[in-house]
Amino acid sequence: MTKEALGGMALIGATLLALAVANLGGLQAYEAALHAEFGLSVLHWINDGLMAVFFLSVGMELKHEMVDGALRKPSAVALPGLAALGGMVVPALIYLWIGGPVQGWAIPTATDIAFALGIMALVPGVPAGLRSFLLTLAILDDLGAILVIAIFYGHDLQVTWLALALVPLAGMVTLMRLRQDRTWPILALGAVLWVCVLQSGLHATLAGVVTAFCLPAHSRSGGHPLHDLQTRLSPWVAFAIVPIFAFANAGLPLADLSLTGADGVIALGVAAGLLVGKFVGVFGVTVLLSRFGLALPAGVGWGHLAAAALLAGIGFTMSLFIGGLAFRGGEEMNAVRAGVLGASTLAAVLGLTLLRILSGARGKGAV
Repeated sequence: MTKEALGGMALIGATLLALAVANLGGLQAYEAALHAEFGLSVLHWINDGLMAVFFLSVGMELKHEMVDGALRKPSAVALPGLAALGGMVVPALIYLWIGGPVQGWAIPTATDIAFALGIMALVPGVPAGLRSFLLTLAILDDLGAILVIAIFYGHDLQVTWLALALVPLAGMVTLMRLRQDRTWPILALGAVLWVCVLQSGLHATLAGVVTAFCLPAHSRSGGHPLHDLQTRLSPWVAFAIVPIFAFANAGLPLADLSLTGADGVIALGVAAGLLVGKFVGVFGVTVLLSRFGLALPAGVGWGHLAAAALLAGIGFTMSLFIGGLAFRGGEEMNAVRAGVLGASTLAAVLGLTLLRILSGARGKGAV
């Protein structure tokens, strides 16, 4: 089993554990542990601290692909990039059309990279071009989510702290230009940047992406500092950081769940945005662009694209993350959890089923 598949299984396991704890008598202890204070609450450290490392990893992967990988040519980014845009706009419109509270519009716009690629990795014989398409789409989708968080979910902007953030940023850019093999000085300045951004009122995870883009892809000695760090960090992200986030944010008490009235509208809006909006946005934009001459990746058919569009509806990590910013807790957040978990599960099952059907047909020689 591949690392991506194992990471997906770890994520599923952490989610099931959170649901079990929240519903089998451990809810009070679970919530008490998450709200214990160590300067910040444990939940705050997870959502602002560990997730900054997650976005550091996302940023490193994107920069590596842009410098040395499949995204070196702008033409390679056009199709998944515009599909990602469609996959953000349509879900938001569906959520608002259903009548969800305005502050939650961004919840169904996100795709969970680890979960989506983990599900895809469970199917043998998937075209390499399809994985590259979904990876690019999910990365650009998550970076779009970071911009949304920075612009729409900041609070009480502190200009002094924002100005102070320019100091470590300038230091990181200077070190990047020196192209040294050592990455720890940039990471140390990135930690200072994280503190400044946290205090500024912008969301602290933005510091992770900025730090990633300041890491040198190549050193003067011929090394690859960015890729080397990404390789060392990725197992920690897949098997520790993302599962810890899932465990901390997926604890939905089912016995107390009420999906009537306003809470039901939130859950329905989130679920429809992820399951229907993502599919229509990603697949619809891809079909439209193909009419204007943009070709599908090599070896990828429309059935494969439909499966990828379904898997893009697995919002999970990022959708829960944005939900926590939009709704600080209580019944509204439980409605978000219900919508995200329900839609993400169904999107995963449908996408996996379609990929298995296509894989079986391909094995029998069907086109």
